[in-house]
Amino acid sequence: MRVCVCTVVHHPEDARILHRQIRALLDAGHEVTYIAPFRACNATPWRQISPVDVPRATGRRRLRALRAAHRALAEHAAYADVVLLHDPELLVSLPREVQGRTVVWDVHEDTAAALSAKGWVPGPARPLLRPAVRHLERRSERRHRLLLAEEGYRSRFREEHPVVPNTTYVSDLPPGPPDGRRAVYVGQLSRARGALDMIEMARTLTAAGVLVELIGAADADVRDALRAAQREGIVRWYGFVPNDRALRIAEGAMAGLALLHDEPNYRHSMPTKVVEYMARGIPVVSTPNPPAVAIVEPAECGLIVPFGTPEAAAKAVLRLRDDPVLRAGFGKRGYEAARERFHWPVHAERFVAQLEAWAGRSPVAVPEPEPEAEPVPEF
Repeated sequence: MRVCVCTVVHHPEDARILHRQIRALLDAGHEVTYIAPFRACNATPWRQISPVDVPRATGRRRLRALRAAHRALAEHAAYADVVLLHDPELLVSLPREVQGRTVVWDVHEDTAAALSAKGWVPGPARPLLRPAVRHLERRSERRHRLLLAEEGYRSRFREEHPVVPNTTYVSDLPPGPPDGRRAVYVGQLSRARGALDMIEMARTLTAAGVLVELIGAADADVRDALRAAQREGIVRWYGFVPNDRALRIAEGAMAGLALLHDEPNYRHSMPTKVVEYMARGIPVVSTPNPPAVAIVEPAECGLIVPFGTPEAAAKAVLRLRDDPVLRAGFGKRGYEAARERFHWPVHAERFVAQLEAWAGRSPVAVPEPEPEAEPVPEF
């Protein structure tokens, strides 16, 4: 099967797109053409894929990238059995060469709800854009196939669509106990994801001898604050690091931070970083985002702090520092829950089988997930 994957918004080394979905396709023996902003992100394509470079869509600068993606899809998608799109913008005007192809939209977020967290969208325009986004979703549902990243996205659509959750690779070897020296964050840094809260929290923790490491690219409106905090010596900010290496940096930390704000888009979206922390035996410190609470509390693998309270987050981290038995227990239970419920290869099989079925390559029904699967080796 030949699959053409396209994004102009996401980093080419996005964890869901590259490290999970494309890797699963390659492991299954399929050919992948990947249209993505490699040069703009200084990213080196994997040798196993056929890369096509396009500009990146950022903030209000999107038209050039969308035009380039349109041309790239016209050239490459005509030879694909499946066209897998990761940005809703790409659905607005697909080239005629894509007609007759199986087009799949991978729904990463609640786009309309997420408008409130996108600083580049003018406030007065957000109420006007939401109906347009919902119209695009309904039109796309009629014309294309949909994959959903969350169970909570089902209510936005009229038909049933398969869910491919954002999980992670979980080693069959349990991690060592977390140390008492570092608190880490892995993921995109933005106001809504608690970037400024973590800077404020770090002032308390640095004075107490705890290092705060932030691993991820940052939105434009928080970069200056992060650079200032780095110069001040209260955080260590790595910038963007590919997901597999970012998680290796995080290993051994005593706290994994997930300080999301109470935004509509987050109320039914599982924070993947929570599962990633658990998979590596890192105790979680999270705000009461409902999906996070639904994972952390039953697994007894972390502490929940109120929204927008960096002082409470700092106290939670210091509690973990001062109680090695507590943090070791959180780490152990988190790993066990992640191994049982969130091991990506189980979902990878269903993802690949679903695309094969839509491409007409599979005469049988897509299998239900089975317990336990060996982790896929790293490239």
